[in-house]
Amino acid sequence: MNKEIEKIYKRKIKEFQKHNKLYYDKSAPAISDKEFDELKANIINLEKKYSFLRSVKSPSYSVGFKPSKNFEKFKHKVQMLSLSNAFDKEDLINFEKKILNYLNEKIALEYSVEPKIDGISASLTYLNGNLTYGVSRGDGSEGELITNNLKTIKDIPHKILDKNIPKEIEIRGEVFIEKKDFEKIKDNFANPRNAASGSLRQKDPKETSKIPLKFIAYTFGFISENKFKNQSDFLNKLKSWGFLTSDYNKVIKTTDELFIFHEQFEKKRFDLNYDIDGLVYKVNSLQLQKRLGFTSNAPRWAIAHKFSADHAYSEILNIDIQVGRTGALTPVAKVKPVNIGGVVVSNATLHNEDEIIRKDIRIGDTVKIERAGDVIPHVLEVDLKKRKKTQNKFIFPTICPSCGSKTEKEFNKITKKFDAVRRCTNDGYTCNKIAIEKIKHFISKDAINIDGLGKKVIEKFWDLKFIKLPQDIYNLDYQKISSLDGWGSQSASNLKFSIENSKKVTLDKFIFSLGIRHIGIENAKIIADFTKNIKSFLNFLKKDKIKELINIDGIGETQVKSLEKFFQNKTNIKVVEKLSEILSVKDREVKSKGKLKNVSFMFTGKLQNISRAEAKSLIEENAGSIVSSVTKKLDYLVTGEKPTNRKVEQAKNLGIKILTQKEWSDLFN
Repeated sequence: MNKEIEKIYKRKIKEFQKHNKLYYDKSAPAISDKEFDELKANIINLEKKYSFLRSVKSPSYSVGFKPSKNFEKFKHKVQMLSLSNAFDKEDLINFEKKILNYLNEKIALEYSVEPKIDGISASLTYLNGNLTYGVSRGDGSEGELITNNLKTIKDIPHKILDKNIPKEIEIRGEVFIEKKDFEKIKDNFANPRNAASGSLRQKDPKETSKIPLKFIAYTFGFISENKFKNQSDFLNKLKSWGFLTSDYNKVIKTTDELFIFHEQFEKKRFDLNYDIDGLVYKVNSLQLQKRLGFTSNAPRWAIAHKFSADHAYSEILNIDIQVGRTGALTPVAKVKPVNIGGVVVSNATLHNEDEIIRKDIRIGDTVKIERAGDVIPHVLEVDLKKRKKTQNKFIFPTICPSCGSKTEKEFNKITKKFDAVRRCTNDGYTCNKIAIEKIKHFISKDAINIDGLGKKVIEKFWDLKFIKLPQDIYNLDYQKISSLDGWGSQSASNLKFSIENSKKVTLDKFIFSLGIRHIGIENAKIIADFTKNIKSFLNFLKKDKIKELINIDGIGETQVKSLEKFFQNKTNIKVVEKLSEILSVKDREVKSKGKLKNVSFMFTGKLQNISRAEAKSLIEENAGSIVSSVTKKLDYLVTGEKPTNRKVEQAKNLGIKILTQKEWSDLFN
């Protein structure tokens, strides 16, 4: 019975995909609007009646035909990054602590507080007060140019009538649908966010205008002349310019007050006319925001405080051991499907072997599962009252379940303890699970970023033996792909377009894409700054100069050892060499102009009123560089309070100039 229903469902999905493409992409519908709407309604009704029916191609999860070439790409002048998350008071205290540590000052902070609307981020660029560009967030670096679609939203002014408006300003905000409006169209969409997202990506702005979209403005990206002192001042100015802003914006001074306000606001979140999933806290001073800057994926001066986690009880049916990109063995509990906060959960992470032992988790246990925001569901505790005497302790494997290699826990020299995570000792592509995860990492957003080639597609292509190494992606047989179930000539052509597009990549993203353990986005940038181009990077590896990286500020013994281990593997070397032939790797852009061009610095001792991170940032902004050890290549040793005597003596012996913090500061004047 179920198989027959599934067969009918798949046939309708295929029919929907065909007419969806004709309707939105080709603008040549073969059936009437009424017939098209009935087809969508039939699919949605089947899904409601039979919970096992799900497809990403369903009208419940898609709006229109996904454009691959219909929208021009637009690079953001200032990246649109996501925010770090806080879930409790301790997270807030740590957030403020990190800010004060970075600034290296004990100052009283105040925060601009705003509701975190569950919508779609958009960017509006005004030139001389005229709305000129409207762009989606995209991957944070570049988005899609959707100006005409955004212009259909009544809350967005086409012209700002203020003679003091900056010559160029990029205003950012959230596109969303109010609950009362979504009620009228809910049969056609999975949720309000889905409706907003799909509507913005329509080829025809007339289609976008049919959806009652709203826009709330909350910040700026690029601004040619910034005369604002605080975030709260800017929000007030947005209102006078004709933008809709939240009525719940306010300024709060302490983390205690932030936490109290969060507790109070959470109680009335469901009374609001739009969906929110937390509150956003931003350091109110724009001067401090500028000093704090960004990490690789989030601003240091803002955080999203998510609302309380949801939890439920379920039974563990089995414990699977997943092998990750770096060989880490992660236990995952397969549980009886349970609804937690509107999401059906069937998997929950158990983190590692030590966590299983600490909580004494066993197959067959009834456990409390928590799901907090976007965090992967995890097991909080075991209900021991429901445990049966026949349930045995779970024995963690000592060999890799994928390749049979020995697994081990590494000894940490700093903590003098063994790591909690057990790892497969195979570091190449001969462990299938590690290889698959490496390829998934290679195509991920922060790495090569191939649109349309997701994790599920990688797994399918792996099973079909289309890919075994990253370079195989660039030698796919698109004729074979187009004949696969769920594919066609158009989708295969779109994939080919995305893959060809991905061949142009920056050096830091190339290094990050290799998936070397301990080499994250920031370390990849540091290595790219040092090697500057792909040829130099390859020569660096061939000539076994990896140990020289220890002299770079930000690279330590852990990273150097990880690099050495990675490049001891012959397959890894072949992969890197082959990819360097296929890809067009752009040279690292290093600041060529600045007061400190070609000058190197090293700090020792505690600095006053500025952190090491901020001092490093200042030097790099002025084309200088930071090193981590005293060698002949060092130009200046900058001393703060209680400098290391050994470093000072080494500098004197090598004839290196020693500066006080004040003398160093004077170099910028």
